[in-house]
Amino acid sequence: MIRFEEMELNSKILRAIGDMGFEEPSPIQAQAIPIQREGLDMIGQAQTGTGKTAAFGIPLLEKIDPKNKKLQAIALCPTRELAIQVADEIRRLAKYMHGVKVLPVYGGQEIVKQIRSLKDGVQIVIGTPGRVMDHMRRKTIKPAHIHTVVLDEADEMLNMGFLEDMETILSQLPQERQTVMFSATMPQEIMEIARRFQRDPKIVKVVKKELTVPKVTQYYYEVKPKNKVEVLCRLLDMYAPKRSVVFCNTKKQVDELVEALQGRGYFAEGLHGDLKQTQRDKVMNGFRSGRTEILVATDVAARGIDVDDVEAVFNYDIPQDDEYYVHRIGRTGRAGKEGRAFSLVVGREVYKLREIQRYCRTKIIPQAIPSLNDITAIRMEKVLDQVQEIIEREDLSEMIDAVEKKILEEDYTAMDLAAAFLRMAMGDEVEDTIDDFRTARDLERLDRPAKERRGRRGDGGRRGGREDMVRLFINIGKNQGVKPGDVLGAIAGESGMPGKLVGSIDMYDRYTFVEVPEDCADEVLEAMKSARIKGKSIHMEIARQGEA
Repeated sequence: MIRFEEMELNSKILRAIGDMGFEEPSPIQAQAIPIQREGLDMIGQAQTGTGKTAAFGIPLLEKIDPKNKKLQAIALCPTRELAIQVADEIRRLAKYMHGVKVLPVYGGQEIVKQIRSLKDGVQIVIGTPGRVMDHMRRKTIKPAHIHTVVLDEADEMLNMGFLEDMETILSQLPQERQTVMFSATMPQEIMEIARRFQRDPKIVKVVKKELTVPKVTQYYYEVKPKNKVEVLCRLLDMYAPKRSVVFCNTKKQVDELVEALQGRGYFAEGLHGDLKQTQRDKVMNGFRSGRTEILVATDVAARGIDVDDVEAVFNYDIPQDDEYYVHRIGRTGRAGKEGRAFSLVVGREVYKLREIQRYCRTKIIPQAIPSLNDITAIRMEKVLDQVQEIIEREDLSEMIDAVEKKILEEDYTAMDLAAAFLRMAMGDEVEDTIDDFRTARDLERLDRPAKERRGRRGDGGRRGGREDMVRLFINIGKNQGVKPGDVLGAIAGESGMPGKLVGSIDMYDRYTFVEVPEDCADEVLEAMKSARIKGKSIHMEIARQGEA
């Protein structure tokens, strides 16, 4: 498969693609972009989610003259949501093309605002047929300089009754233009539009093949973007897979997620196309040997991963292509072993997931975000499963004698001793869980508006560091076996404040100083009143001037 770097694209567009983290074109992009760059008319037959926007957006942007403020290209979309989405993606692709303006126009938004933007100068309009026609009647959209027109999801516009509108718009555009059409299906009416308004169009087809989904239990969780790392960590803690693969859509997201996971103490490494072969080999060797428990990868980089005992796959990002979903979850459940797949879904991505379910004929089960109690219960169940194995496999006669003696000496019941042993077996795990996820409030608080989270501003503890930070004192330190990560996890878990906002943590033998943002200090103090760190009660207050 060719990479974007090999396609000789405009350097500014290539740089933007790099920022977006994409490594290689999707099948529709690889076929459609070269045809359009030649200036030919084209019909692209491909479903939603195959990368169509970049397939027409990249060659369209290469033809735009940023110095010319006249309207040069127009794309028609069936819905306002799609028009906004397409406009956003083309803006991202044009990030370094200074002077290029993209405007979505659609019904439901005040037309006066759109007219003002059009008068200021716009090179690309992305609009619904009805609103575009309205602007053309008002002469606020002037087609004289348009050299490219795109019909995105033409069959859907047909189904919504826009056939006459499409025909009217196309008939008023300059004869010398490039006409590009994308449609998942090709009904007779669409073929007629192609016959009337296109010149010898090239046809590009990307037809999805029938896929077989492996026998993997699949779940999904509806989350907010800012909570994705928290939810992923909860799932990792709850199921504790020895090896897992986390999939992201971009190189940038891989790097950011690896940094976040490593910061929380997980053994995670990233794999994407920017790594040299020696780096890739090092990462994969670590994953195979078990030194790395979590492999975070893009779809492209994950090709060729052949590790049989992957216990779980996480879709941190929902894949753009249905086929990628099947390839991803196929990394687990191999060699007859049980496999699990988890998908984190944000907003309207739930509709994409339903499309994947229909296409792959599989069932993806919705789940509630796990709470502290859920995580503890799962861990306890695992310990009891290990106990059962020991009972069935080992000779426990000596241990039974010792337990009976203790019961007689101390007036304990067998249930007391069993519960104490279970608590011992789970001790570190329970304390770690308490530190990281004290209650279900951490995710709920992250969702609250910032103004609800702010306390009163104090200045008694401001000392060194950033001007907007407050220094807090905690009466616990190294002698109690506490580490900076324990303090960070407790503060983030109790107050709901993202850990990245916490400043320096200075730890001494019997006490600790930690910096937090000034406008969060009161809330942190309130939240930590009943908190425990590594199972120990603590006292926190604003550090006095002059304290170390």
